[in-house]
Amino acid sequence: MSDDEVTGSCLCGRVRYAVSGNLGIFQYCHCSRCRKFTGSAHAANILVAPAHFRWLCGEEHVGRYAPADARHFATSFCKHCGSSLPWLAQTGRAVAVPAGTLDDVPPIRPSQNVFFASRAAWYEPAAALPEYDELPPRRR
Repeated sequence: MSDDEVTGSCLCGRVRYAVSGNLGIFQYCHCSRCRKFTGSAHAANILVAPAHFRWLCGEEHVGRYAPADARHFATSFCKHCGSSLPWLAQTGRAVAVPAGTLDDVPPIRPSQNVFFASRAAWYEPAAALPEYDELPPRRR
């Protein structure tokens, strides 16, 4: 791994990838498709140029789902453990790297929320919630 390269993997470790060069944009996407795929309030994706992305191993274990009516959105996942994995946008101009799959700390931080008007009705910003270093104390 070079200084300008970060790596990532799936939960079971069968699939590994690397991103090098310009990491592009780090954003939170609140669209309903990203919420459905992540099972969370938003996706945390780093968008990179396809030339800056490469599979290190296990590409044959990567599944893909691309809704026919989506212009940009698709998903990729490990066929064994189900982990989200980087996916090539349907336009072919960007790879969306799920930040939670990175094994290294990326040199950029989130810079924007997109599709925020579509956010979940129950969404509360993380900064507004109590923080615990481990499981919270039991409620009696």
